[in-house]
Amino acid sequence: MRYSKPFLPVGTALLCGTLLLSFPPPPEQDLFLEKPYLQIGDAPAATDSMMVLWQTDETPADWKVEVRTAKDRSWRAAGQPISQVVSAPAGQPAVAGKNGAKKDAPAPPAIDPHLVYRARLASLVPGGEFQYRLLKNGKPVFDATGHARKNQRQPFRFVLFGDCAQGTPSQNAVAYQAYLAKPDFLFITGDIVYGSGRISEYRTRFFPVYNSDEPSAANGAPLLRSVPFIAAPGNHDTALANFQRFPDALAYFLYWDQPLNGPVPPAGAVKATHVLTGTSEAEAAFRAGARPRYPQMANFSFDYGNSHWTVLDANTYIDWNNPSLREWLRKDLAAAQSATWRFVAFHQPGFNSSKEHFSEQQMRPLSPIFEAGHVDVVFAGHVHNYQRSFPLEFVPKAQPDGASAVPKGEVAGDWKLDKEFGDGEHAKPRGVVYIVSGAGGAELYNPEQQTDPASWQPFTSKFISQVHSLSVVDIEGKTLHFKQLSETGEPVDSFRIAK
Repeated sequence: MRYSKPFLPVGTALLCGTLLLSFPPPPEQDLFLEKPYLQIGDAPAATDSMMVLWQTDETPADWKVEVRTAKDRSWRAAGQPISQVVSAPAGQPAVAGKNGAKKDAPAPPAIDPHLVYRARLASLVPGGEFQYRLLKNGKPVFDATGHARKNQRQPFRFVLFGDCAQGTPSQNAVAYQAYLAKPDFLFITGDIVYGSGRISEYRTRFFPVYNSDEPSAANGAPLLRSVPFIAAPGNHDTALANFQRFPDALAYFLYWDQPLNGPVPPAGAVKATHVLTGTSEAEAAFRAGARPRYPQMANFSFDYGNSHWTVLDANTYIDWNNPSLREWLRKDLAAAQSATWRFVAFHQPGFNSSKEHFSEQQMRPLSPIFEAGHVDVVFAGHVHNYQRSFPLEFVPKAQPDGASAVPKGEVAGDWKLDKEFGDGEHAKPRGVVYIVSGAGGAELYNPEQQTDPASWQPFTSKFISQVHSLSVVDIEGKTLHFKQLSETGEPVDSFRIAK
């Protein structure tokens, strides 16, 4: 994977017998609020397109995007860029003792109106390398390379982690390891930015690390411009919709571009505290910038290579015992039975041995649906460490379909564990493997439990909580190779599934 800097075209002119060099384009920081980055867009199964996004101030400019693949003799025009205005008014100061505030804090400043541009890179070669460049007022100002999405016959690699952008040195180190792995895409299992999913936090903790010009363990890496990121929403992304205090919240719906093929949760499946009324200035500005992604982009599915992914919003404001939501999940998995691999991803894990967040088991009752849909692996975050379960089947003692709510605490039930699963003759698991990969940069949870297996639940096979880490997964036909690497690149776990 190659990263690249902006074009610096140098022209020449002969004036009074003197050879002059033309001035280079203005510095990159004067061109972009956020440099270009790749997303899969609202294209659940496309292998020949990709979206490129970038952010600028409101200064009028003629932006164009061009693309070139191995089958192109020269640059050709990509889709016409479209833009949306994003802004937020100033917030209210926090007062200690009110609304859970622990100390007084000043009011967050307003976010000046700015433009989020989107353009489609079309007619790509599945799995093939492409180049793209941005032109401002007719002059090339940025270029990068990427790879189109793989088709069902092509092997692929993805990197996965969650709970990442907290502004720690380990976040940068994990980003650098992700860069070294050369993934085809990168998946974040929620809690993308800390601590409230705000525009200001994306600007200081997300884009500078994952779209850094120079790759290093200290700085992060130029991943975003060349590798599409995909993400599930976590509680720090979408559950803290306090527009009075933080009018720039819910930036997940402003800055990401993902499929819109998921359900819009019915009114009875969403807590009233999370339903926006649209009556305040902040909410109106948010809706204008988030249309059409809010709220539908919180749940979606997509295909990559020979795999199908179902991405869910696991936050407690969503009731996954709602019959219509469960029916959407069943149908999505049923429609994907031709895929060799089926993955589900969400933030809060149903099966977790960490003392932290142990009782947040609201996703456990979906296990029978995963099993009926022949899901291979369920990925989660939320718990800031790495855990792997034995392949398991679970029968919850929870309320059946049609009940008013899924329990939001511990969910009792009976599980059956496949403890013979291994890399040899038993490489095909009996049950679903549950992965917690939440050590992407935020402060680690329960490091003391790593060397205390007696504190683990019976379903836990591996527990790594003393190092930050990332998951690197290779898919080749009917074989899955999984590696968990530390922030310095040391392997801390691995397994294989063969079908």
